Amino acid sequence: MDINRINIRVYGICLNGYKEMMVLDEIYVGRQLIKLPGGGLEYGEGLHDCLHREFREELNLSITIKEHFYTQEDFLVSKFRNNEQLLTVYYIVEVEDLSMLKIVESSIKQVLWKSLEGDNPFTLPIDRRVFQLLKERFNP
Repeated sequence: MDINRINIRVYGICLNGYKEMMVLDEIYVGRQLIKLPGGGLEYGEGLHDCLHREFREELNLSITIKEHFYTQEDFLVSKFRNNEQLLTVYYIVEVEDLSMLKIVESSIKQVLWKSLEGDNPFTLPIDRRVFQLLKERFNP
């Protein structure tokens, strides 16, 4: 394995009364994923700027960032590019006006609300870990 790139990913956790969370049903590199809104940090961009941009580009939504929730601490290789190391950062966010929701990104098939009391809906291991941490925090 020859890692020669790093990919910083920033995701927003949008909760509905601490019981449900917004997730995206999306096709990425030919695979169906259940994931959180967010994406890759661009050069010259801060983490918060990235998250604001991703919510606008994907869902036509403005958000308020409430708090940092989790930053991945372990080494992780991308499931899609084996030369790429991932670093993921998660924030709890609040949508300013949910009525503005419009799927803008064509790879997103639908926006879903998943219960924190239900089964883990996520496809990727780091998102699955974050879901477990959310359950522990909000549904002890």
